[in-house]
Amino acid sequence: MPTSKQQTHGPILYAHPFSSYCQKVLVALYENGTPFEWRLLSPDHPQVLQDWATLWPLKRMPVLVDAGRTIVEASIIIEHLGLEHPGPVPLLPAAPRAVLEVRTLDRFFDNYISTPQQCIVFDSLRPEDQRDPYGVARAREQLDTAYAWLDQWLDGRTWAVGDGFSLADCGAAPFLFYADWTHRIDPSFTRVIAYRQRLLARPSFARAVDEARPYRPLFPLGAPDRD
Repeated sequence: MPTSKQQTHGPILYAHPFSSYCQKVLVALYENGTPFEWRLLSPDHPQVLQDWATLWPLKRMPVLVDAGRTIVEASIIIEHLGLEHPGPVPLLPAAPRAVLEVRTLDRFFDNYISTPQQCIVFDSLRPEDQRDPYGVARAREQLDTAYAWLDQWLDGRTWAVGDGFSLADCGAAPFLFYADWTHRIDPSFTRVIAYRQRLLARPSFARAVDEARPYRPLFPLGAPDRD
């Protein structure tokens, strides 16, 4: 279980284990065994929250501090780690065209899986008279469209891009995990379901999922009794 004072060597990560975008970075860290220091973003640690807000006034997580440099946005943090703390699992391929494909899939999972999923969740947190049924319906439609596209894309692929685990899979893991909780993947999308299972079986993501288990009661729609 991470704490705000878990001391290691390496960069400092301001994060919460139940956050999908934090898990995206955690997968990258765990894939390569990169040492880092947790700063748990929690009301139980007000000084950590204050430091985080000072580093990044937009107060979005995760935030990485490395050698005095503040890096924000999960994808950028992962690319930074690849440059400054390379490990045995390169999360961006060497070939420029393959890099573009990885980044394209990374944006797909961010924009067309995570964004509509969070739209549905955030709407559930609004007061009843301020909810947006039309927006939620559109978000569900977008998820169905994204699942259908992904199911075709995954034909013949083990991971998001070819046979190598990459930056795109780091995001796909938590985003599909929570998306299926929020708007169930239709059983007809067999490749997406199998891909999600491969991601859950990946040791790096399995670790992130286990670390987040104590926080499942926080899921606004009610965490299902699975995964």
